[in-house]
Amino acid sequence: MARMQFMNTEVDNITMQEALDAIENLIGQKKNAYVVTPNVDHIIKLEHDKEFKEVYDNADLILVDGKPLLWFAKWYKTPIVEKISGSDLFPKVCEMAAKKNFTMFFFGAAEGVADKAAENLKKKYSGLQVVGTYSPPLGFEKKPEELQKAINLVRQASPDILIAALGSPKQEKFVYKYRDELQVPVSLGLGASIDFEAGNVKRAPKWMSNAGLEWFYRLLKEPKRMFKRYIIDDMKIFKLAVKYKK
Repeated sequence: MARMQFMNTEVDNITMQEALDAIENLIGQKKNAYVVTPNVDHIIKLEHDKEFKEVYDNADLILVDGKPLLWFAKWYKTPIVEKISGSDLFPKVCEMAAKKNFTMFFFGAAEGVADKAAENLKKKYSGLQVVGTYSPPLGFEKKPEELQKAINLVRQASPDILIAALGSPKQEKFVYKYRDELQVPVSLGLGASIDFEAGNVKRAPKWMSNAGLEWFYRLLKEPKRMFKRYIIDDMKIFKLAVKYKK
């Protein structure tokens, strides 16, 4: 695998197809593996969040999600071959699961959203088996009974692939911390991807995504929620880009 150092983490410098092959391979190994998809927001959090850094240090697959990171990699003269965004990866993983007979569990998103996404994806990919969906109550990870209930639901369903959509870094920390209890061959933290597939949040048009303007589209759609992240927090990336330039 082409793993390389990039800023404050390592990344797997691979194509979308290679990523899908790697995920299939991890399912075959049955070792409670997990995948992370670094974007600008993650890189900034990794600077000061020790627990998040530990999640990254132990990840089985680290796929670069974000056009700006590709630009910085080019500036460093260590180009990254392809942007693999979670929302592009998710339907492709579903398509692979349908073809190869892998079962899936959708965990997170608001009440009813995962069910709707499952319904839409089953229409799109015939034979797709979603063996469970669960939207845990807010703060479930801090309540032992709620946490145990969530873990038991996943374990009993025994999926090959777990999609965790709890927002970052909560979803990555949850998967990392409880991977041995969850007993899932491969887990992916894919944030808003379930919302996109359910159709309750619209994705940026392809041209905006290709131009690295997906963040701008989301800011226009949800200015209140996204302002602090995109306009204040994410600007720290420029300072970090300079810091990590060899």
